[in-house]
Amino acid sequence: MSAHCQVTGRKPGFGRSVSHSHVRTGRRWNPNIQRKTYYLPGEGRRVTLTVSTKGIKTIDRDGIEAVVARIRARGDKI
Repeated sequence: MSAHCQVTGRKPGFGRSVSHSHVRTGRRWNPNIQRKTYYLPGEGRRVTLTVSTKGIKTIDRDGIEAVVARIRARGDKI
């Protein structure tokens, strides 16, 4: 599963860890990605989304129908 949120677009951040001896090594900060299944009452079916925890809060606030409409308007497939 890729670390990419379908709702907010969050993806990993890249940077460097700096040790005590100042050796720099590459690392990445992954967002907290969850697979959640939601019921779409307008279509009478379930959809499984890969969302971050902030995306889950967005769905709770705006509703699943509005969020799915936004995702489809962007051109992403569900």
